[in-house]
Amino acid sequence: MTKKASGQQIKLPTGPFRAGDRVQLTGPKGRLNTITLEAGQRYGTHRGDLMHDDIIGKPEGSVILNQFGVEYLAFRPLLSDFVLSMPRGAAIIYPKDSAQIVTMGDIFPGARVVEAGVGSGGLSMYLLRAIGPEGKLDSFERRQEFADIARANVATNLGVVPDTWDIHIGDLQDQLPLKKEAASVDRIVLDMLAPWECIEECAAALVPGGLIIGYVATVTQLSRFTEGLRDSGHFNEPEAWESMVRGWHLQGLAVRPEHRMIGHTGFLVTARRLAPGTIVPNFKTRQKPDFADEDIAVWNPDHMGERKVSDKKLRKTIRSAEAAAVARSEQD
Repeated sequence: MTKKASGQQIKLPTGPFRAGDRVQLTGPKGRLNTITLEAGQRYGTHRGDLMHDDIIGKPEGSVILNQFGVEYLAFRPLLSDFVLSMPRGAAIIYPKDSAQIVTMGDIFPGARVVEAGVGSGGLSMYLLRAIGPEGKLDSFERRQEFADIARANVATNLGVVPDTWDIHIGDLQDQLPLKKEAASVDRIVLDMLAPWECIEECAAALVPGGLIIGYVATVTQLSRFTEGLRDSGHFNEPEAWESMVRGWHLQGLAVRPEHRMIGHTGFLVTARRLAPGTIVPNFKTRQKPDFADEDIAVWNPDHMGERKVSDKKLRKTIRSAEAAAVARSEQD
């Protein structure tokens, strides 16, 4: 198990490659491979071997030749590269969603953040970078195996397990009141199956004005979580969205969208903690009940702009269809 390095801060490697560095190699046809440099070792492919010693000591952005002269471009992987290639114990939050969480969740230097669950540690690394050396990240995870994988991934990418990060094993509903005092948390990020089950505990832990952000995969989860936030009376009106990323092909004058894109991965929901005892004013000029006939009526043909078919037209169509059937049977 990877141990926490007390007193150490995140320090990402720079300068020439050294033994122990992670290196992303771009080879023929743009294929990417990530290796960890070890003195005297070799990276073997069907195109020949590339010696680690030929990379060690070279600056980033160097072209390295293997034994047959095949060229590889060497860089240290970005965090987004690392997250997509690291060992996974659970499904990851894609970098595009992590970026939205850090930005729209307003994760600031010095912030006190709670995360549940930790998954494989991808989001944890973004949060640890954002909160800086003065912040605090408490991650809650049900499974010890996932926590171990996340801790190892963080140590691999950041070089240390920062002392600004603690992982707690168990259900958030049970552990959060034990680990964090009331009104002591600035931000809470929920990446879990049923985030509506811990709304009360999250509200108790958040400071007034604090923010809760949920990451859910399905529309039913989205609806249930937002309704839970509203019914609790502890938060302002929730906001929800999703993001999609489409790359572009850039080759001379052939500039066009890529055929593939990163589409739906999950919904994000945010809400702000109200001051205790606050009742949100009714800012809407018109309130609708949870269910009304007019909600269903908008799906009727009249509202959808669907053209009605006259009885005369239907009779004509039936005659035409029957005539075609008779003609086909006479052919046989």
